[in-house]
Amino acid sequence: MAAAAHPASLSDCHHDMDVFPEALKGKKVLLCTESFGPVNGVSRTTLMLVNHLRANGCHVAVVAPHNSTRVNTFVPKTPNNMNIEVRLHGYPVPFNPELSIAYIVRLSSLYARTFGGPPDLIYLASPASLGFQVMLQLRQRAEREQIPIICNFQTDLAGYCKTLFPYPLGNLADHTFASVQSFLFRHQSVKTIFYPSTYVRRYLERHQVPGDKMEILTRGVDAELFHPEKRSQSLRNQLAPDGQIVLVCVARLAAEKSFDFLARAASELDRRGLNFKLYIVGGNRQSEVEAEIKDLFSELARKNKVVFAGFKLGEALAEAYASADIFLHCSVSETFGLVVLESFASGVPVVARDQGGPSDTIRDGVSGFLTPPNDLSAFVDRVVLLANNDSMRKQFAAAALDQARQATWSKINNKVAWKMSNTIDERENDLQETHDQRAVDRCYASASAVPIFGWLMLNDAIRETVVRSRLTGALGVILGFWGLVGVYLGFTKATRWTRARLGRAIPS
Repeated sequence: MAAAAHPASLSDCHHDMDVFPEALKGKKVLLCTESFGPVNGVSRTTLMLVNHLRANGCHVAVVAPHNSTRVNTFVPKTPNNMNIEVRLHGYPVPFNPELSIAYIVRLSSLYARTFGGPPDLIYLASPASLGFQVMLQLRQRAEREQIPIICNFQTDLAGYCKTLFPYPLGNLADHTFASVQSFLFRHQSVKTIFYPSTYVRRYLERHQVPGDKMEILTRGVDAELFHPEKRSQSLRNQLAPDGQIVLVCVARLAAEKSFDFLARAASELDRRGLNFKLYIVGGNRQSEVEAEIKDLFSELARKNKVVFAGFKLGEALAEAYASADIFLHCSVSETFGLVVLESFASGVPVVARDQGGPSDTIRDGVSGFLTPPNDLSAFVDRVVLLANNDSMRKQFAAAALDQARQATWSKINNKVAWKMSNTIDERENDLQETHDQRAVDRCYASASAVPIFGWLMLNDAIRETVVRSRLTGALGVILGFWGLVGVYLGFTKATRWTRARLGRAIPS
């Protein structure tokens, strides 16, 4: 009901999502993201949107922290180049170096380094350290200078805090992060918050984010890259020379991906006598974290039941998906779970825990199975059922493939484009109405009494000082929070490194 009350949402319903809005061509969009490039599902989604907007004539300036290679790919603006990328310095997260906590940067500096002035719209992909700074600084500006913001909530970073920090610090960090996030989302400058699943909408509602700002935005899949024809008999012979069932999991090797659950499920499958090979695609640039995940599967590794493939991209990743029989999705913190859709496009059914984004994607009993999130036995039962029933696997695979082919990136990205176009148009109309109203107000100004006290009596210099003080204080809070996070993560990283060195030093 709340979504229906949103005027922009109503207007979007009348647009042809096969068509890119002409009014957006030539507009300037400042896109800030916490990661950019083929790093993970979230950053791949953002990259697809950027390419789509640029290909259709929209000028997009991307601002993101350095990637793991720390290469600054900043391209200065020229008359013929409005597609700009600015990399900011930051602190790489020890457990996930592809992500960095961006150091404080002034919004005016971002304007100057991109379009040389304010953009028409700001788009925040999975806002965190960088996105929070942008929202906080923008709300300190005069209303006429508040560029409209569209957010895409793609990552439950508050939820990750519970995994990252020990109890009870995890709960405290989760609450703090969520409170700051919802406070920023509620400001009038934030016009739309895209969410990928029912799971995320419920989360946002619990934190009092206005329903009329929220709008669902699912994800698409590259159906040309991820395709059943990428199935490799050579890879299958290598993995399963004796005809074993190949179970695949594609995920970064990290605690929040629930590898502990996967390890227990695989051990139970082994105990029940299923003839399988578990193929795990993914890694972690922190060797000590990767080693901890691999250690969970040490017994299965000794039995030659598991293969760790490391990071894979492009054709190699597509081959990994398509060469499997069943995809196992164990994470319960995914806001969408792009890997599920990529597996579907590869003609591979999925067994997943019924929590998070996959709950909306998987049609239980049709394209895969959903099981209660904490019911290990039910999860294993479904894997065994699919593994031992060839005809059911083929039926599920066909349904999964059909479902994936309905999710095209073009329509999804055009939906974002139409929302951008409508938002820019609404702001231009509001500015015109404000200008007209001020003209009327000036006619009565001479007859109005000037208040003795209050904000209106402050001259511009004093008002600017107050605004700067509030901004400095708020940014100080953010800097302090991220500083504490950095110290904690650095300490944890040092502890893991020391423990690993001591472990190797002790003779067996």
